[in-house]
Amino acid sequence: MRLTTKGRFAVTAMLDLALNEVSELGESRPVTLAGISERQAISLSYLEQLFSRLRRQGLVTSVRGPGGGYRVAKAHAEISVSNIITAVDELIDATQCGGQENCHDTGRCMTHDLWASLNNKILDYLSGVTLADMVENQRQNDGDLANKKVHFSPRGLQSKISQTKPCTQNTCEEVNA
Repeated sequence: MRLTTKGRFAVTAMLDLALNEVSELGESRPVTLAGISERQAISLSYLEQLFSRLRRQGLVTSVRGPGGGYRVAKAHAEISVSNIITAVDELIDATQCGGQENCHDTGRCMTHDLWASLNNKILDYLSGVTLADMVENQRQNDGDLANKKVHFSPRGLQSKISQTKPCTQNTCEEVNA
């Protein structure tokens, strides 16, 4: 799988931006990369590279000057996780050949269709999870994250959140929250 730190950090940074661009008073405000860097333990220079790409793809806007920073450029419901990942030039590809069907000298490998199908499933799933879904889920789960697992359901379906009891000898009991 080729989902690397770049894609993961971009999604994390966009979620942080979405959560922090509205003050406690409900006012919109730009969020600094320094603030995201501090909260998410992502280097500032790496965030600058990611946000440059996110801005070029129209997912964020920058605000210059004192009190400047970044804002999400579209409605949260219009931005999918796959939009964020592809905006930073991250490929979601489980094939060995990058979809070129040249895994072997003689052509594609025997399992090419399996991995290509997995690519489609992953892309469908990530296209169905929006920034709005992640924001809502994060706000619902603020506080007691240590004992919760979050299961995102694509295409606007309710997320399934389950409370987990501590695991013992490789078994975990789940109780719906």
